[in-house]
Amino acid sequence: MNVAKWLLLAIVALPIAELVVFIMVAASIGFGLALLMVLATSFAGGLLLRHAGGNHIARVRVALNQGLNQASFTALQADSTGAATLIAGFLLLIPGFITDVLALLLLISPLRRALAAPFTGVRPAARADGVVDLEPEQWQRVPDPVLPDRRGDERKP
Repeated sequence: MNVAKWLLLAIVALPIAELVVFIMVAASIGFGLALLMVLATSFAGGLLLRHAGGNHIARVRVALNQGLNQASFTALQADSTGAATLIAGFLLLIPGFITDVLALLLLISPLRRALAAPFTGVRPAARADGVVDLEPEQWQRVPDPVLPDRRGDERKP
């Protein structure tokens, strides 16, 4: 099957799966509480889109107005956190528990990086000591600046 058929199948199956999960959750905790949870997460998604998503959309609009040159494309790639937040906001806005869980996975930073690694080609950092490993073409040596010694001025009364 090609991608379009899989996408169509997912679009048709998602509401059915969301309804089944909602019925299961409502049966275990009660209809009113389940409905309140769905409404609360949809409200949270709207707030997330309004605050965090608006800034990201403005940055994308500016980058597209400047044309897709290398600098603007790199800026959009560097802002993948904003894109993940935007997608999470849309997923939270959709009523249902499955999309809410997916949105929460996108909002947790280590999981977001691990999920994005296959798509971006950036592997997650294996070191936890604060050291960033870069490929040789991603860095350059910068000479240390010579700063004036100002200790002499502070010691004089």
